[in-house]
Parts: sequence; C-alpha cells; structure tokens
Amino acid sequence: MFDDALGVVAGDDAGGSRSRWSRLWERVWPAAVVLFVVSAVVLMLIVAVRLALPSLPTAAARPAPTKPHGKAAPPAPAPVALVAVRTGGVPLKERAGPSNYYAVRGSIADRGTVGVLCQVYGQSLDGTVTTSAMWEVDVNGRYISDAWIEWSPERPDIPWCGVSTRRAVTATASVGGDGLTVRAGPSTGNKKVGTVPAGTTLNVTCRAWGQSVDGTEDHTASWSKLDDGGYVSDAYIAWAPEQPFIPWCGEAPQSVPPATMAEFIAAAVKPAQAGMKLYDVPASVTIAQAILESGIGVSTLTRVDHSLFGMKCFGNPGPVAVGCRDYATHECNPNGHCYATHASFRAYRSEADSYTDHGLMLSTLSRYDPAFSYTFQPDKFAQALQKGGYATSKSYAKNLIALMKKYNLYRYDLKPPKPTLTPV
Repeated sequence: MFDDALGVVAGDDAGGSRSRWSRLWERVWPAAVVLFVVSAVVLMLIVAVRLALPSLPTAAARPAPTKPHGKAAPPAPAPVALVAVRTGGVPLKERAGPSNYYAVRGSIADRGTVGVLCQVYGQSLDGTVTTSAMWEVDVNGRYISDAWIEWSPERPDIPWCGVSTRRAVTATASVGGDGLTVRAGPSTGNKKVGTVPAGTTLNVTCRAWGQSVDGTEDHTASWSKLDDGGYVSDAYIAWAPEQPFIPWCGEAPQSVPPATMAEFIAAAVKPAQAGMKLYDVPASVTIAQAILESGIGVSTLTRVDHSLFGMKCFGNPGPVAVGCRDYATHECNPNGHCYATHASFRAYRSEADSYTDHGLMLSTLSRYDPAFSYTFQPDKFAQALQKGGYATSKSYAKNLIALMKKYNLYRYDLKPPKPTLTPV
C-alpha cells in the first residue's frame, strides 16, 4: 500500500510539480504581501514609541544610590528604655526643651510607647502618673515630662544627656589602682564612706560646690553626689563623650517666665523690698535691674539657674549661691566695643536667693559705697552704680531710670525712717 502511494508521487515529473506550486503562489501572494506590509508598519510603530518614551531601567540595571562625601552618618542611638505614655486621653506633647516654655515639636498618643535616650532636670509638672522635674529626650530628639510616663516595672537608672548632643553620657572613675574615695560631703575633710575601683561607672544625682581638687581629669571645686548619698570629686570623673548639664544639689526646678511684665514685677516686689530692708538697696533699682538683666525672666541663666542679675563667680560662688556654671555672654570694653565670650556665673537654689545675693554684694563691695548715700534717691543710686563699674554698658543707669519711670517702680520703695526726736 505504501509502495503504491510512493510510486504515485515519485511518478510525477518535475514540470508537474512546478506547475502546482505556481498555481498555489498565484492564489496566496496578495495575502502574503499584505501581511508583510502590516508587520513592517507595526514594527516601525513599536520602535518609534520606545524612542519617544524615557527609558525605565530594570532593578538589576538601575544604578546604586550615590554615597555622600565624607564619613557615613553615625547610627541612631539605641534607646535605654521603652516607656508607655499615660495622659488620660489627650496626646503628650514633645517639646524643644525641658519645660512648657519651649515650643511643641510633636506628640505621642495616649497609651503609645516611645524609646528614651537620656534625662535632664527641667520644669516640675503634675501629671497623671506622678509629679516630677525630670524630663527625657526621646528617640525623636524631643523632650517629654516624666509626669506622664509609666515605667515598668520601675524607673531604671537613666543616663544624663550631653550638653550639646542630647545623647547619653557616662561618668567613669578616673583614678589609679587605689580607687576613688567616696566621702560623706564635698571635701576631703569629710568622713570616708567608701571606695569605687578605677573604671567604675558612676550614677550621679546632682553636684555640690566644695573643696578644690587637682585630679586626673580637672582642677575643680565641683563634686558629684552619687545615688547612694556619697560624694566624689569631679576632678576624678571622666565624662564620655561630653559633659552633661547636671543640677546643683538643692536647686529648684526650671522656671517659666511670667506671661506679662506686670506678673514679673509683682513677683519681684517682696524680695526687692526685703533687700532694701536688709541692705539699703532701693527696691525700685533692684526690680529695674532684674527686668533688664534677666530679659523679664526669659534668659537661660534665670530659667535654669535662677540668677536674675548675671552675677559672676570669679573663682567661687560666694556665701549664697550653690555653684558656678559657664555660659556664653557678651561683654563691652571701655571703648564701647562689644564681643561674644564665655564667663562663669553664679547658680542659685531659687530666685529669692538671687535677690539676697544681689543686695549682699552691693552692700559689701567698697566701690559701691557712694551709692548708699542715695538709698531713698533711686535715680542717683543707679548713676552711682554705673560709676562704680557695675556694668560695662555706658547707658546702663539711663536704662534703669527709664524702666523705673515707665512702670513707676518708685512706689515699691520703702519710706525713709522718721527722725528720732530727742527731748531737750
């Protein structure tokens, strides 16, 4: 059967085959030409569209992100604790600093959690959890009050924040093999209560001014009070990576400036009159100086260290202040040229102590003796202060007198004592 079939095909001659293919081509060539033309047009359209559109590289072909010049950014610090917020329903405000004086920078929802990096001493607030003057820097770089923080199971030892970085710092005993002596007070004359080995991490609660010591890290009269109540000299403490801003022992929490000038003056009247009674400094002059030098209570020196008059240390804080702290400031020379500098200023337990120290200082420095001939003549008292070198500004007395007149501060001065009549 297969042979017969093959025989039939093989038996066709070449001319017959070409005739059949010719007839087939005559029937299909128009359709083939049309198909070729359509395919060519479609191909040209695809090429044109690809040229017109921007190229989209694949993930494999996409270039790697360009690295910034210089060193890579340091990794974000890990939180030392994860805390829960308890406000009773409203969000907890995150601020730019540790008091309500600073601007709001964000918020955390009630019952939300956030990591904290370190702590600072700020404004005391009454919250839903506790009353506290401690504030935490959270992982967002903002400040939240401890008064609304729920620690679980209890508040751990949170490191202090560095002055400039707002990151955790550590205190290490920097001594020889004998260890660092812990004493009952801020002096080598106080009883020895213990020793901590070199390299020990210290938990510092506050600072106290005491005996000056020359140590491995510094020459200073500042001492640190530890969480167990003992004191160690700051001359033997190595802080890393920088110094923290630690409160002086017994120092009141940060203050918030009064909302108005009237409120500031009202708060100043009582301590200013007490100063006039004790030291013969006119209350009107004291209040005017407080307004001018504290910026109506706004200056950092006033809010943080309760100093309204910018009194400098010159080596020690004196009998009233609790310590000395370095601040940026401006000075003016006798030629009237003013410049930026740093100086050591007195820090106080409270603003009341600042008023007391102000009166004490004026009444005990001999260069101000001429002023006390004018206790009941405030304008002349102010002029005598300037002549005595109280301030470098040439317009200092003029500015004080302008404030006394504008706000009628004279009304707060005590009346001169009545003369005693001696019988003839």
